[in-house]
Amino acid sequence: MTLVVTGGSRGIGAAICVLAAARGDDVVVNYSGDPAPAEAVAEQVRAAGRQALAFRADVSAEDDVRALFAAAAELGPVTGLVNNAAITGNTPGRLEDYEVGVVRRTLDVNVTGVFLCCREAVRRMSTRHGGDGGAIVNISSTAARTGSAGEWVHYAASKAAVDTLTFGLAQEVAADGIRVNAVRPGMIDTGLHAAAGLPDRMAKYAPQIPLGRPGQPAEIAEAVWFLLSEASSFTTGAVLEVGGGR
Repeated sequence: MTLVVTGGSRGIGAAICVLAAARGDDVVVNYSGDPAPAEAVAEQVRAAGRQALAFRADVSAEDDVRALFAAAAELGPVTGLVNNAAITGNTPGRLEDYEVGVVRRTLDVNVTGVFLCCREAVRRMSTRHGGDGGAIVNISSTAARTGSAGEWVHYAASKAAVDTLTFGLAQEVAADGIRVNAVRPGMIDTGLHAAAGLPDRMAKYAPQIPLGRPGQPAEIAEAVWFLLSEASSFTTGAVLEVGGGR
């Protein structure tokens, strides 16, 4: 499989890239900012004996996404896509305090970006277009269910849109040999929280998690891999919750 992972240079995305390589995939590591972490992940993929390409692209920009998938073809036909790239927009706050530009940018990356990448993947994977089929996994969030009140309501809304897109697209392309599913992570111990100005967020919410701790990126990667693999061959349109029970 040639797998495209958006936002693949850090956190959950990086864990997905490394696990996919260990399971036998060639990987395109998409990133939008600093190339160094993406190249480091690509080196881990190569160390596992697989091909890797680190490619800069803003998933909300149509031309960038087209270029990303054109570059991915250098490794072979794309048969897997993980839509992991997402932003919260800024530090947490109430909806009435948000600037519209922040909300628009969040929706552009988190929703339009998923749409664009899914579209390019379908155009290559679909048996209607001469492809061999494939699998798409969208990364959602438990915020789509909880609403993230007082923090990131706009982000939660973007992830709810991802859930709906997942189900609708799954119905649309099932006969074309493409399965579309989502993973809905809960509180995961990544650098996202500190970057948003909340370094203590994990400690704050851990007591509310029935399993008593935040999750790790590798645990989300395993769930994603299941949905990419033939182990889930009769699964499409599903949203797999991986949130420790919260």
